[in-house]
Amino acid sequence: MDDRLSGAGGRPLGPYDGWVADLLAEYDAHLRTAAEVQGAVDVQRRGPLWIALFGGGRLFVTYQELDDPAGRVAEVAALICGDDSIQQVEWKTRSHDHAPGLEAALVCAGFTAGESESVMLGEASTLIGSEPPTGVTLHRLTRPEEIRAALEMQDAVFGGTPHADRMLREILNRQSKGEDIELWAAEADGRIVSAGRIDPIAGTPFAGIWGGATLPAYRGRGIYRALTAARVRSAMSHGTRWIHSDSTEFSRPILERAGLVKITETVPWTWERAAR
Repeated sequence: MDDRLSGAGGRPLGPYDGWVADLLAEYDAHLRTAAEVQGAVDVQRRGPLWIALFGGGRLFVTYQELDDPAGRVAEVAALICGDDSIQQVEWKTRSHDHAPGLEAALVCAGFTAGESESVMLGEASTLIGSEPPTGVTLHRLTRPEEIRAALEMQDAVFGGTPHADRMLREILNRQSKGEDIELWAAEADGRIVSAGRIDPIAGTPFAGIWGGATLPAYRGRGIYRALTAARVRSAMSHGTRWIHSDSTEFSRPILERAGLVKITETVPWTWERAAR
């Protein structure tokens, strides 16, 4: 990879369009499939599909290109029906993929669409200049009890099905294997008010920033921006050059102002086994 990122090919309409196309090509080449299934207990390959099993019966489905969308969804649906240990499935769609009929097939298979998120990508160095406001401290979390507290705060912010127990097991398991995944938190007034992960991708100069959540009463003070800077500085010490993130409409403008570029959109489609 050269200093500019490898080109996407074709004839861009202008410098900005060309830069986005280059970033999107790098995203498709390096940040899908194998990069998304780090930490999985098991990974199956079925045609273009990568089907990764994580702890707690969580299945994750990804791919670079998709042939026969309806048929591939039917394959996953059959796998779910034949394995009672699978409790939850996530299938990520991207707006730039050519996959006619995919969303209709997911609906028919019982999947529910989450909120659309912006895929952001850019230079890590653009994100490292922010410091926390007065009264806020940032630190990497290392003890299981403090990691759990941060994850529970994130659950409270995001709502929906709690993920703290599953994520705690996953983070500790990956760290025990020597992976560089880290959870960072911002504390103020004696409590965790913001938290998020940094996840360097082994063998690449990329890292993902995930799970960024800030309590509503502490938003708008630059805490999330400072927490992002701390995470990115840590990842850069391990060789990270490029940062990517699936961002909500709350965090997207912050990352855009820091220099990251929106290259596509992604939607998490999820299926959960009904309680008996």
